[in-house]
Amino acid sequence: MQVTDTNVVANVDTIKILNIDICNISKTNLLKQLTSGVLVTPNVDHLVKLQSDRNFYECYKNSDWIICDSKIVNLAAKFLGKSFYEVIPGSSLLPAFYNFHKNNKNIRLFLLGAGPGIADIAKVNINNKVGWNMVVGAHSPSFGFEKNNDECEEIINIINSSGANVLVVGVGAPKQEKWIMKYKERLKSIDLFMALGATIDFEAGTIKRAPQLLQTLHLEWLFRLSKEPGRLWKRYLVESLPFFNQIIKQKYNTYKNPFADEIKHS
Repeated sequence: MQVTDTNVVANVDTIKILNIDICNISKTNLLKQLTSGVLVTPNVDHLVKLQSDRNFYECYKNSDWIICDSKIVNLAAKFLGKSFYEVIPGSSLLPAFYNFHKNNKNIRLFLLGAGPGIADIAKVNINNKVGWNMVVGAHSPSFGFEKNNDECEEIINIINSSGANVLVVGVGAPKQEKWIMKYKERLKSIDLFMALGATIDFEAGTIKRAPQLLQTLHLEWLFRLSKEPGRLWKRYLVESLPFFNQIIKQKYNTYKNPFADEIKHS
């Protein structure tokens, strides 16, 4: 398969972090332009996976909006001599999006993700905040649903019959990005796809964001680790370490995209 350059909307600058070009845009300008396409939100974990998972890399290269989700990634950009206008975590982007469109009855959301019943709670919470039924559907898939063709067919039918034109998928990376890319052509009514990780949990209130001070100090990861040590310790304390080595290589022009030769000969 030919891997193409990111289909970013014209006139949006990018900053290259390892093998991905990330949009350098403020949240305000993003919200004004975010009407269609596929949006992904890279953090350190994603960037590590993007060095070894070819299918995940293809998902990223064929996404339209690649938005910096992590203050650690922004610190890496500064180390490389650049800086993002703004870090836009998925947990901040979704509420910003529905509040931006609070009076726009043409926006209809569907939430796909989180544990049993949690997406329904998030649906109620968001609709209460905006004052009308902006979220027209919600579904929490079973664990491993992406490998179950029958369940995926059912989900496609549920989304297609909901009337939604914006789909928020929060089932974790790289699963959510791969699922979107596999099925997006069959979701004809969806204009905008957003892969937003734990955001549905945040909207339901089942996961709390770090206090603002920890966010400011770039320690939101530590707060999340303290809340879910069994699930996150390996990701944050072991699997993320190669990222910093790769950034140093990029700084001194010795980093090599692991898929560069495949792209050249594809």
